[in-house]
Amino acid sequence: MTKVPLTTRGEGQLREELKRLKAERPHLSAAIGVAREHGDLRENAEYHAARERQSYIEGRLAELEDVISRADVIDTSKLTGDVVCFGAIVLVVDE
Repeated sequence: MTKVPLTTRGEGQLREELKRLKAERPHLSAAIGVAREHGDLRENAEYHAARERQSYIEGRLAELEDVISRADVIDTSKLTGDVVCFGAIVLVVDE
């Protein structure tokens, strides 16, 4: 299992997306229920769109949870010196 390097800001953004997608789950479930009531599921575009969105959300949630569990958070405020590494800010001068 390999570590995934992330900055503290990047980890925060992933956690926020995870929280937002988890909050969307109940609304999507309700939308699928409403679309199901409209009748024939083979020709119900609203139902298929809701199922497609649900599939995307479940896949993205699994991906986010995997990345966060393997995160190697790098605090960029503690980086010093002349070595370029992940999270370092580099100034390039055109001579």
